[in-house]
Amino acid sequence: MDGNVGVGVGGNADVGGGGNADVVVIGSGIIGLSTALRLQEQGLRVVVVTADGLLSTVSAVAAAVWYPVGVAAGERVAAWSAATYAELARQARAGAPGVVLRDTWMPAHRRQEDGTPWWGAGVPDLRRLEPADLAPAYADGWRFTAPTVEMPRYLPWLLGRFLDGGGEVVHRRLDTLHQARAWAPVVVNASGLGARGLCGDDAVRPVRGQLVLVPNPGLRASLRIQDDPAGYTYVHPRSRDVVLGGTFEEGSWDLGGDRATAEAILARCAAHVPELRGAEITGCPVGLRPDRRGGVRLEAEETADGLRIVHNYGHGGAGVTLSWGCADAVARLVGAGRGN
Repeated sequence: MDGNVGVGVGGNADVGGGGNADVVVIGSGIIGLSTALRLQEQGLRVVVVTADGLLSTVSAVAAAVWYPVGVAAGERVAAWSAATYAELARQARAGAPGVVLRDTWMPAHRRQEDGTPWWGAGVPDLRRLEPADLAPAYADGWRFTAPTVEMPRYLPWLLGRFLDGGGEVVHRRLDTLHQARAWAPVVVNASGLGARGLCGDDAVRPVRGQLVLVPNPGLRASLRIQDDPAGYTYVHPRSRDVVLGGTFEEGSWDLGGDRATAEAILARCAAHVPELRGAEITGCPVGLRPDRRGGVRLEAEETADGLRIVHNYGHGGAGVTLSWGCADAVARLVGAGRGN
C-alpha cells in the first residue's frame, strides 16, 4: 500500500504529465517521496504518479520509529538503515515537523550474542542494558536514541518540499510500468504492494499490522520487545498520543480494525508500562506492510524497448527506517544511467 496509492492534496498537485520530465516516480509513500526529493536535489525534473490520497498510504499509519523490523539482515540493509538514521537525526535537529529523537529501550527475554547487533553500526549511542536496568523476566537488551516520526505531519512536509522544488504530482492509476513512459524516460518503481501487479512480482505480499492509539499520559521513552511471549510489543510516544502494537499477519489484506485485538495489544503494553492501564483507545489503525520474499528489490533494469526502470520496493515494516538510504542508492543508479 506504500506506493501507487496516492496523494490527496488537490489544487496545484493535480498536474497532467507531458513527457518533459527526467524521472517519474511511481508511488507517494515514504519510499516514493524520499526518492523523489533525492532525485530533485540532483537537479532532475521529477514527476510523482500516484492513485489515491497521501494519508491513504500505509506510510501514513506507520508507527514510524527507526528500527529495521521485518527485513532480513544484510550489509545493504544495514547501510541503508545507517544512512536513514543519520538523515532523520539531522532533520530532527533542524526542526523537521514530526521528527523527534527519543530514548528507546529494547529488553529481551533471551540472552543475545556478544558484540554489536548487525543493525547497530549506525547508532551512535547504542549500549547494552545493565543487569540493574532489566526486570527479572529479561536476560539482555539494548538502549539507544532512535529517530521517531509522526507521519501525518511529516508526509505533508515532504510533499510540500517536493512541490516547492518544482515537482509535479499526477493522480493516475497505472496498469503497467511502461505507461509511465508518458512522463519520463526513466521510471522509479516505488509502488510497494502495487509492484505485485505492476511488474508481476508474486514475491510481494501484504503483512497486516494493527495498531492502537491512546492519549499520552506523559511518556517520553519508546519501548520495543521483539520476543514478548504475549506477542510483538511496542510503546511509542508521540506529541499527543501513544502508538501501541502490534500484529504481523502475513498474507492478510483485511483493513478492518478488530476491537478484541486492540484490547489484547493494550493489555500487553500496559503490563510493561503501568501508566497505560485503563487508557482509552482512541483509534485502531490498520496498515498493510509491503513485504517481499527475498527482501527489498533495489536494482536497475533496462527493458527491450529502451525504458530504464529502477526498482525500489519490498521494504516490509521498515519503510521509514530504510527510506533515505534507499533513496540515496536510487539516486546513484539513476545518475549512473545518465552518465553522471
